[in-house]
Amino acid sequence: MKHVLFVFICSFLFLYADYVDAAGWGYKNNRIAISADGNNQPDVMHFWTTADPDDWGATPAALAIIAKANKKNQLVHFSYNNFMNSPPHTTAINEMAVGVEGAIQNWGYDSNKFFDVSEDYQKALNDLVRVLQVSTKEDPLFFIHMGPSEFFYRAVQQVIKLGKIESLAHVYVISHSGYNDNHLRRGDPKFDKKPVPASQKHHTLTEAIALSGNRIQYKKIIDQNAKWDANQLWHSEHDWSVWLWMKEHKDETVRWIYQRMKRHPNGVADFSDAGMVYFLLTGDENGSPKKFEQFIGKGINTNSNK
Repeated sequence: MKHVLFVFICSFLFLYADYVDAAGWGYKNNRIAISADGNNQPDVMHFWTTADPDDWGATPAALAIIAKANKKNQLVHFSYNNFMNSPPHTTAINEMAVGVEGAIQNWGYDSNKFFDVSEDYQKALNDLVRVLQVSTKEDPLFFIHMGPSEFFYRAVQQVIKLGKIESLAHVYVISHSGYNDNHLRRGDPKFDKKPVPASQKHHTLTEAIALSGNRIQYKKIIDQNAKWDANQLWHSEHDWSVWLWMKEHKDETVRWIYQRMKRHPNGVADFSDAGMVYFLLTGDENGSPKKFEQFIGKGINTNSNK
């Protein structure tokens, strides 16, 4: 009987370890960089004055996933509010900063790895350039694409100017959104309030990859929104019932993620971009509220961390 119990426990631990260590797109404990939008200060030059508030919830959720998986040290860059040409937050609440600062406090992230693009664009850009240009076959960078492409494009441009173009062959970009890949804050005549000179036109992700001489690796996983089914993926529209486990969780930091989600001005339960991080660390591009609940388990700050 003891032998059978021992075998059962070992099998369970093996399966659990295999689940935690599974990874998407060949990820093997490599460096991670993330850039998100979420700008809340109105950009009066564009038809859509603010960013999609999905990142207000997706950023805390993504950082919770990384912390839970014990990969905090692998996160080497996180920039946010990356709508180029959007103003700093002076009259609107900087919701992204609230989420980032809360995650740093809750889970012990290094604050030096986080950059508000709308507050200090050059500092944020320099840091992304830094982590891109040191990428090698032995030390690749996995980049989670949570916002439009112009900020990333400019970083790629700087890497090339520094003579480090070969490093870009070891940059792996993960996306799930045609909007993030192709949205232009400047240079799209359908949405510009005023004509934009060609020299000020923004760029798509396809253009960023082409600029690298197609060296940059790219993977687009399935769209992480599933508004038609609250039990699938990471966007349940107005159905909050599938996320109530977070509201009632014994770990206060998990409850805090739920509170950040509720900041969405339209009452939408959406942190779809977090699905890319979940895919990277688990290999599963079909996440769900139930899978997220199982992944978080007893919480993020518990001693067992399981």
